[in-house]
Amino acid sequence: MTVYYYHFSEEAAISRFEPRCHPAHPDLGPAVWAIDEKRAPLYFFPRDCPRIAFWSTPATTDWDRERFLGHTAARMVIAVENRWLDKIRETDVYVYRFAGEPFRCMDEGAGYFIAEQPVTPLSVEPVGDLLRRLADAEVELRMTPTLAPLRDVLLGSTLHVSMIRMRNAILTP
Repeated sequence: MTVYYYHFSEEAAISRFEPRCHPAHPDLGPAVWAIDEKRAPLYFFPRDCPRIAFWSTPATTDWDRERFLGHTAARMVIAVENRWLDKIRETDVYVYRFAGEPFRCMDEGAGYFIAEQPVTPLSVEPVGDLLRRLADAEVELRMTPTLAPLRDVLLGSTLHVSMIRMRNAILTP
């Protein structure tokens, strides 16, 4: 089985990805970051859009599964702030596909992979209608005025929680 990893960008013509330091992981050193196919919907958004994604894992308690996911058939829920809706509709995002080598797993739960050397993509194509792609991926999209209440309650849960670009979020009601 051929393994591919993906990188999402608003830039349509990156011919080579150079390793660089990640602000949230300065101890790792320079790397090219990619995501696996299962978690790719986390990046069907404009780059700076703050979002919180959550889903069940084998470690999730029945209480948390019922409380947070009991009313949805979605495999993943992603919440974003209302003010980002127009930007989500208007932004063009491109997906770059990489071969599995030379990537190594950085975080199994989040689906992050890194390569410490430059990487040339195998292909690039537009993601297309981001809302349609989320729906096709069986993701429930939730819109909210602020992510703060959800962040606070999810941090104490047994769900897998992924918080992306939270520095851009409105964290006060």
